[in-house]
Amino acid sequence: MFSLSDRWHNLLVGCGDTSLVADFWQQLVEAYQHASRYYHTLDHLAYMFEQLSPHREAIDNWEALAFAVFYHDIVYDAKRQDNEAQSAEVMKNQLRELGVSESTIQLCEAHILATKNHEAGVSEDTLYILDADLAVLGDSREVYDQYTEQIRQEYKMYPMFLYKKGRKKVLRHFLAMDRIFKTDAFFREREEQARENLLWELGGKR
Repeated sequence: MFSLSDRWHNLLVGCGDTSLVADFWQQLVEAYQHASRYYHTLDHLAYMFEQLSPHREAIDNWEALAFAVFYHDIVYDAKRQDNEAQSAEVMKNQLRELGVSESTIQLCEAHILATKNHEAGVSEDTLYILDADLAVLGDSREVYDQYTEQIRQEYKMYPMFLYKKGRKKVLRHFLAMDRIFKTDAFFREREEQARENLLWELGGKR
């Protein structure tokens, strides 16, 4: 199994200065290890790659998708509404410095921006990153419960009554979707469990 560091450096073999590749990797690590993060961490990235790897042959441009996984939450502030756009800007600036092709950067940007609302994307690759980003919703009850506690910690600046109001809105948004998971593979594997988990949380985890 590849480590995140291995994945990063393998993506950038022959791209840019090796010291710059290492510097940008360190910036990614520092961002995802920030003290304010409990769920949107390096573990989240590793989990996404774990979910995506079995479907690699179905993905048209793995390079762009992998870069999108690394960068999609590099900027994350629970109080802001533009994290995805800010993350995409960091990605564009850094990958251009590394000499990554503009076509790959544009695909990566589309993937990152789509993670804001998780609506159906324009490409199948985009759908795969959206499903991997939400895969935890359809995981076991134990894993899902841990996720909910970690998300609460990221929003701990808000009192519980405000947090619950906002969280219920999010849960109902997902439950109102025709399909939470957009690819057939993730839909078959996780849709039913995801809806059970969301309803369980919405009901106060009783």
